[in-house]
Amino acid sequence: MPLRKRFLFATLFTILALAQPGRVTVCKADLDASKPNKWLHAPTQAAASSPRHGSRPALPLPVQFKNPKDLGIGKVLVASRGLGDPNFAATVILLVHFDENGVVGLVLNRRTDVPLSRVLNLDAAKNRSDPVYLGGPLERSAVFALFQSSTKIEKAENPFGGVYLISDRGLFEQTMSARPDPGVLHVYLGYAGWTPDQLRAEVKLGAWFVFPADTATVFNSDPDSLWKQMIQKTELLMARTEPLADASQPAELFR
Repeated sequence: MPLRKRFLFATLFTILALAQPGRVTVCKADLDASKPNKWLHAPTQAAASSPRHGSRPALPLPVQFKNPKDLGIGKVLVASRGLGDPNFAATVILLVHFDENGVVGLVLNRRTDVPLSRVLNLDAAKNRSDPVYLGGPLERSAVFALFQSSTKIEKAENPFGGVYLISDRGLFEQTMSARPDPGVLHVYLGYAGWTPDQLRAEVKLGAWFVFPADTATVFNSDPDSLWKQMIQKTELLMARTEPLADASQPAELFR
C-alpha cells in the first residue's frame, strides 16, 4: 500500500477511535487541520457548489438490502430516507476499502460545479472542465479517482470489475495525460469512513441498503438523481419481498 494511503488510513482510524459508538462524527476542526495536498489548488472549499442536472438513465438493481454480512469492498451503500445525518443523507457510497481496521467509501452522487482544472495542481488537469465530486466529510484535501479501464492498472487498487481506485500522484498524471472521457473518470475530494462494527450496526438498524457495485452506478451520467433512482427502486423491491417493512423508521435512530 502506498505510504500516502497508509497515512490517510492511519488518520481515519484515529478519528474513528474517537467517534461515538454506532455512528461517525466529524468535527470541523478535523477538516481544517488536515494538511493541504501539494497538488491540490486552494481553497478546496470552492468545491461545495450547487449541483448540476442532466438525463435520468434507468438503473438496474440487484438486491441485497440490509444484511451486514454483505458488506465489503466493491459494495454500494444507499442511504435510507430516514438517515438524518447531513454528511450522509441521500447519499450513494462505493466501499473501496474494508477490513477489521476500518472502512473507507467514496460518495458517488455529490457532484460539484467546480472543474478539475481549478482544483488539481497537475499539468494534465489544466484543460479539464469535468467536475470534481465531494467524496466524503473526512480529509477534504485528500484526492482520489475512480477510473474504468479494460486493462489492469499497476499501483491502483481494484474495488470491482474494471474499476480502479487511483491516489498516487504519478498515476493521476499518467491517467489524465491520456485524456480519458469524463464518463470513465471521476475525481473525489475526501472520503467517508467507519469502523467495521459501526457500519455493520448502521446497516442492521436500517440506515443503509447494500448492493453490489456496477459501472452504471459509479459513473452514472446524472449523479444528482442517483439516490432518488436507487431508493425508489429499493422501496419497490422491498414492498414485493417485505410488505410490512418500514424502511425509514429504524434509521431515525441516527438523527
